[in-house]
Amino acid sequence: MSAAIRILLQTTIPTAADDWHIGRFSLLRDHLASLRDDRGAPLYDVVARDRSAGGDDPVLSTLDASDVDQLWLFAVDSGNGLTPDDCGGVSRFRRLGGGLLVARDHEDLGSSVCTLGGVGAAHHFHSKNPEPQERRTRDDTFAANISWPNYHSGRNGDLQVLTPVSELHLVLRRADGSAIREFPAHPHEGAVSAPPDQRARVIATGKSAVTGHMFNLVVAFERGASGDGRALAHSSFHHLVDYNWDTSRGCPSFVTDPVGHHLERDPSGLSDVQTYVANAAAWLGGR
Repeated sequence: MSAAIRILLQTTIPTAADDWHIGRFSLLRDHLASLRDDRGAPLYDVVARDRSAGGDDPVLSTLDASDVDQLWLFAVDSGNGLTPDDCGGVSRFRRLGGGLLVARDHEDLGSSVCTLGGVGAAHHFHSKNPEPQERRTRDDTFAANISWPNYHSGRNGDLQVLTPVSELHLVLRRADGSAIREFPAHPHEGAVSAPPDQRARVIATGKSAVTGHMFNLVVAFERGASGDGRALAHSSFHHLVDYNWDTSRGCPSFVTDPVGHHLERDPSGLSDVQTYVANAAAWLGGR
């Protein structure tokens, strides 16, 4: 019997009650921890934490020397969430074969991930590594305080249609072989793309509910020629946070967008993203 894969769920901010702290990812944590092999043993040993306050984070900066197999990093900072040593530890971790999922959000939210080796280049922000000039325009026109990139895939609490790109990737495959089609929606998602010098490709796109523009949702990185671990880059951590799976869980006070009710009326709509989570953990772990 294989040992459980150790997954670290980590934010880029110190614990703060009125923010996107790691406690707001409890449904993801519980779902990963509930997954079992055919003998009933847990597939994953899940640890969840916020970054430490001040200086280098003692876990991220030394991640390459840890027993962690996968890092699911939720970049919820305003631009200063990772120190150079933090990024160095995470980059070395992936170079040694560790699996990595990095999710950010609109404008400059999470822009500290830009210096992560390889995967950082997949993330485009307002002030760092911006999208091509023709994309530097406001998509969500309702939140006047949020600038590009801010793709409007729908209201929190609703679902968006996910479109697989090219050959259906393993992480987007349902048990019956059909494609995952729905992800939690969010009014202002960020921007990701596949770096041309990496073994990476866009595997899923979404469509703006405001402008009709297509935008990238997920980029997948295959194992590098030198053994780099697999990785996934998400346009928004709202695909995986409690509030977008169940709005009754609440959100920080600065979130004032109108709420959708699709998942409140039909929680079974979460089945696709829950399948994705299970697939992503298995794929990142080489299973």
